[in-house]
Amino acid sequence: MSFKISVKDYGVLSFEEPITPYNISRTLGFKDIVSAKFNNRLLDIRTPIEEDGEMSFVYLQDSEAAEVYRHTMAHIMAQAVIRIYGKENVRLGIGPAIENGFYYDFEIVNGKITEEDLQLIEKEMNKIVQENLHIERIEMIKEKAIELMKKENQVYKLELIENIEDDVVTFFKQGEFTDLCRGPHLPSTGLVKHFKLLSVSGAYWRGDERNPMLQRIYGTAFLCKEDLENYLNSIQEAKKRDHRKLGPALDLFVIDTEFAPGMAFFTANGTTVLNELMRFSRELHTESGYKELMTPLVMSETLWRISGHWDHYKENMYFTSKEEQSYAIKPMNCPGHIIVYKSKPVSYRDLPLRYFEFGRVHRYERSGVLHGIFRVRGFIQDDAHIFCTPEQVKQEVMGVINLTKRIYSQFGFDYSVELSTMPEDHMGDEIIWERATRALKSALESANLSYTVNEGEGAFYGPKIDFHIKDSLGRMWQCTTIQLDFLMPERFNIVYTTPSGEQQQPVMIHRAIYGSLERFFGILIEHFAGAFPTWLSPVQVAVVPIADRHIEYAKGIHNKLQAEKIRIEIDARRETLGYKLRDLQIRKIPYVLIVGDKEIQNRTVSIRTRHGTNLGSMKLEDFENAIRKEIEQRSLKTLLGEEA
Repeated sequence: MSFKISVKDYGVLSFEEPITPYNISRTLGFKDIVSAKFNNRLLDIRTPIEEDGEMSFVYLQDSEAAEVYRHTMAHIMAQAVIRIYGKENVRLGIGPAIENGFYYDFEIVNGKITEEDLQLIEKEMNKIVQENLHIERIEMIKEKAIELMKKENQVYKLELIENIEDDVVTFFKQGEFTDLCRGPHLPSTGLVKHFKLLSVSGAYWRGDERNPMLQRIYGTAFLCKEDLENYLNSIQEAKKRDHRKLGPALDLFVIDTEFAPGMAFFTANGTTVLNELMRFSRELHTESGYKELMTPLVMSETLWRISGHWDHYKENMYFTSKEEQSYAIKPMNCPGHIIVYKSKPVSYRDLPLRYFEFGRVHRYERSGVLHGIFRVRGFIQDDAHIFCTPEQVKQEVMGVINLTKRIYSQFGFDYSVELSTMPEDHMGDEIIWERATRALKSALESANLSYTVNEGEGAFYGPKIDFHIKDSLGRMWQCTTIQLDFLMPERFNIVYTTPSGEQQQPVMIHRAIYGSLERFFGILIEHFAGAFPTWLSPVQVAVVPIADRHIEYAKGIHNKLQAEKIRIEIDARRETLGYKLRDLQIRKIPYVLIVGDKEIQNRTVSIRTRHGTNLGSMKLEDFENAIRKEIEQRSLKTLLGEEA
């Protein structure tokens, strides 16, 4: 056996027998490595290599090391839990590293981990860190591993091993603790000292609600104390902005888990925001040549068999039947748009056809993953489908990209882009997929957009482009999706007449920009901490008369601004001025107009912002002109030029 490894910053080495990254680093004089990347895969330093490839070493300070030390921290946490609750009482699930942290799933026999226990577990973890235990990688024959897990009554690990196809499985050992794991891990437990356990919650084993409910402890870890503190502060800020709290507090929506789990009831305030989002979107779609449709919510099951959803998506669909006919509540809008397309002959002169709909869809989501209005069972999509010739694909995708940029810029969002390619569970020929993927790549490159590729993560009917927006806390949210589909037109046999009089199938582009309107609303709530820009605010102005004798003047202001379609209300409650100002500030109303004797005499208003800034007195007409301009421009800035 002979193989070669190209080592970054050194050169090509030849080997006759398996060798580990650690041994290579020692031979070459590279010290203090914690992992290695081999053929772009993160590898434990103790893993034997016996094939050609490219290698680079990973040090503790490198960004790639975060996955390694957070994975190790998950094992340290599991070791601490076993020390506290006893090996005979703890059944281990899985404990991976995740973005910004780690978790581990446990079953405590005849017991339960509470939030109050986290401090005790942290204390024991600190002991394990201080012990600086050497971490050892162990290979074990599968049969022996099964015997060991049966002996220790680790039923979940046993299930994992039985599903492993290899004859040899790996364990990692630190002190008295040994765990089934692929790695990679740090050389010892003492290298990372800055961590924090965050929460404990329920989690079904392997994410299946038919399986037992385990307890999942989440934690985070960073290389330096300052980074940990900054992250913990960002978590606290995120909690303050949690849309599940702000939404009801600001009277935007209600969720009733008894009568409509996974569905949102939007109040008058919330409906106002949604209507503004839809109005803005409609304007841009009209400018971009889209035709708005409305399609049925319930359609024949046969339609969904033709579309392929029956084979690939029925577990997530709702069904009903009447008069011996089966129907499905639509989970997607595309088949409805195809019905409209097929309703009359289409010529190449008619293409591209851009159909657009604020379509309500329903998808079954397990109760364990429902999350405010981020993850729901019923929602509205700003859905569109473009039917075009193959030659028009690139230009149409670029048009969607430009529309996406225009919409995101209105909210001040930065974004990143991903291209997802053919998954294993896909419809259609691989040649068609390759052609579709090339078209998307070409559009991205022509639009000068940098992107990353997610191999195998496309939809079952075509590759896709996803836009991820960054909110004010630096969190990324996937919203816009652009999916190229050569397959559904074939299934529905939709055609257009070419210049030569022949029949040809159009290309179908699926796209949504907000994505789920509800989810986008939730993102905005957290992005703006409920303090929406004036154009989106449910109430834009509140008028506060200081005394009863000022109410008539306040009513005149109310009527004048309301006539200009400014959303305004009067606060004439018999409360102190200070109390009312604090309450209106909590409600995050952009502007409060205070009126008293002086304002009546001078025909002015005294203006306060929701941030507590006193703008002083202004002629009502001047204020009216300024706020109308702010609203018409859908500005992110206030009259003072401050960010909303």
